[in-house]
Amino acid sequence: MSQKPIVPAEQIENRIYLLRGQRVMLDDDLAILYEVETKVLNRSVKRNLRRFPEDFMFQLSTKEFESLRCQFGTSKRGGRRYHPYAFTEQGVAMLSSVLHSKRAIQVNIEIMRAFVRLRQMLASNVDLARKLAALERKYDAQFRVVFDAIRELMTPPVPKKKRSIGFAPWEDK
Repeated sequence: MSQKPIVPAEQIENRIYLLRGQRVMLDDDLAILYEVETKVLNRSVKRNLRRFPEDFMFQLSTKEFESLRCQFGTSKRGGRRYHPYAFTEQGVAMLSSVLHSKRAIQVNIEIMRAFVRLRQMLASNVDLARKLAALERKYDAQFRVVFDAIRELMTPPVPKKKRSIGFAPWEDK
């Protein structure tokens, strides 16, 4: 009998970001999932720094931090003294060795499953793109519109620019 996940998959997948070409999770998001304070999570990590080399964990640069603040608004990540730490998949797996709660173990299992699902989805898109290119070479130009439409559906949506909120001074039209 399969057990209901302790954290819904979407809640984890929405907290996986692409930074420096790697899929990562941020310390404050992990703290929320583990139900600990961010400073408690970071303190545990700092006590065990040898377990977290640069390819497992890194601190965001000012530019990366500002970019995230723009994406999420200042209220979510704005009250921090230090830039967040980002944990790669291996870093998240290593967290289970420094956080010993039952919940941390269960959440880590769900996070590892989310990373695997993400990898499988990306691999299937690459495979689909390869098959589409082969079909395009095989058939003549009359299907080009269909292939272009499929390719457009496969590309991730471009984030929309948010309108500015507030009063705009008089402008000449």
